[in-house]
Amino acid sequence: MSQTGAIWLVIIAALVAANLPFISQRLALIGPVAAPTKSLLIRLIELVALYFLVGALAMLLERRAGQNAPQGWEFYAITGTLFLTLAFPGFVYRYLLRRHG
Repeated sequence: MSQTGAIWLVIIAALVAANLPFISQRLALIGPVAAPTKSLLIRLIELVALYFLVGALAMLLERRAGQNAPQGWEFYAITGTLFLTLAFPGFVYRYLLRRHG
């Protein structure tokens, strides 16, 4: 896979993973259906877990392309806020859209 393809794979994986906790009613995305609904705290815990999962995928692809670059706290602060920004459509769908009828 080319470097450009790996970058797009990580971006698309991050977009999908950031919205999964807000779309799925299952615990940890594969567990039983939460009754009656999942709380926001559980969704945020799933969001953090998926952030680290996508980060592991990115590190794996970076290792395949060459040597992993050392990262400081700034990198994790930026990628964390980017992941939260990518989660905004799912949050809006779950909590801000009013369903009538």
